[in-house]
Amino acid sequence: MEVERLLEEILERIRELLAADTATVLLLDSGAHHLVTRASAGMKEAVRQGARVRVGEGFAGRIAATRESLVLHDVNETTVVNPILWHRGIRSLAGVPLIADGELLGVLHVGALSTRTFDDTDVEFLRVAGDRVAMATRNRMTGSGQAAALSLQRTLLPGTLPEISGLDMAARYAPGEAGGVSGDWYDVFKLPSGWLCGTMGDVVGRGLDAATVMARLRTAIRAYALDSADPAEVLTKLDRHIRHFEPTMMATVAYAMWEPSLCRIHLSLAGHLTPVIAPDAEPAELPDIPVDPPVGAGTVPRPRRTTTIDIAPGTTVLFYTDGLVERRHRPLDEGLALLRGIVRSGPAESLCSDVMLQLVGTDPTDDDVALLAVRRRPEAAQPELTLTLEAVPESLAEVRAALRRWLPTVGATDDDLDDLLVIIGEAGANVIEHAYGPAGGQFQVHLAASDGRIEGTVRDQGNWRAARGTNRGRGTQLMQQLSDDLHIDHDNGGTTVQLRRSLGRRS
Repeated sequence: MEVERLLEEILERIRELLAADTATVLLLDSGAHHLVTRASAGMKEAVRQGARVRVGEGFAGRIAATRESLVLHDVNETTVVNPILWHRGIRSLAGVPLIADGELLGVLHVGALSTRTFDDTDVEFLRVAGDRVAMATRNRMTGSGQAAALSLQRTLLPGTLPEISGLDMAARYAPGEAGGVSGDWYDVFKLPSGWLCGTMGDVVGRGLDAATVMARLRTAIRAYALDSADPAEVLTKLDRHIRHFEPTMMATVAYAMWEPSLCRIHLSLAGHLTPVIAPDAEPAELPDIPVDPPVGAGTVPRPRRTTTIDIAPGTTVLFYTDGLVERRHRPLDEGLALLRGIVRSGPAESLCSDVMLQLVGTDPTDDDVALLAVRRRPEAAQPELTLTLEAVPESLAEVRAALRRWLPTVGATDDDLDDLLVIIGEAGANVIEHAYGPAGGQFQVHLAASDGRIEGTVRDQGNWRAARGTNRGRGTQLMQQLSDDLHIDHDNGGTTVQLRRSLGRRS
């Protein structure tokens, strides 16, 4: 049997023998940071919705983190993080870790709709059953071609999303009832320039071929993104790629780029559904964005288009594949209207759970579902900014992005921003060039805003090395000219640049 089918058979027997209402298996994803529901008897909606739990959080997450069995007699929002459990009416739970050859694979738990005390005998039975489930799962996952294909698909989806100051992100992926492997994917990555890129796509077809093309397109987008700041240009190159290397395939793609300030996104759509934009405390909308043909479709299309969208603090952008909104029994427009009515800006994880709960629920879908929510956090003026970075050139882009986000919140003008980008950038560049040898090191940036001025330090723990070449030192002169006050101190513990600049000063 396939892994999921095998697990369903075992879970049905476990549920019967324990007289439980539900029996569920969650397996670790490729990054080993989340548990994803893979099979269930009595609660299949958790599988359809791609329910996931972070290791260490909630009931299943604690079992995975401790590798110990756990019994819970009070299921509510404060004791479990998966809303399906309390929406389903589960009152008590018992769970055990799934371990094979010393490796944690996931968690097995059973639930009861009535108040029930799972005793030591129940837990011991569950532990023995869990050992059998773990071994059977390991054997099937490592010993069959289908399991290998599924493993490939899980590997290609991001195990974790990048952590970006000022953004809150979450994602879901749920396989369709048709089974097998599909070409749905999502990806989020940072560029050396400080821009953030997000993609979502759907290769037409199913099976290993679709997953293989998906992997190639995902990699190609990352490569083209390094050379272009225009999403339309990236998708144009991707279209040429698929026409040449995959002439029988076609895919829809949404590709977005967030500016380092997070104030705007630049978006191009290749046959993909329009993302939902949900401003803070306002109804969600489907913006009027031009949609160009899918990559690989028909004749060579006219020039692709990029749309720029302002993203105010608190706004959420939700990307999704058609499996979320398309059903045989309802028109696409009706599914889109339902989605728009559900989406509200808020914590990204909660939004993904709510969308899957209400749009997928217990309703089976033949198509896979991918979901990516990116929320710009509401801005609250923070009087201080502290960064610790590696002394490498790539860190300068991260410094610039952080300054572009923080300085406007403390009253900096565009002139202030430009000057401080130069001051901090030159100080950071000096650290990278002079502070450390081949072994490298770190440097710290600390800035504080008060009484209409910015004060701060850029400090390293290296041994200062003389400049190489002639006619150097102009960066330091420029820093001094753009500052009200600037001192550079060298000691045995490193170098510290101390600076002060009034906000609103004219350069």
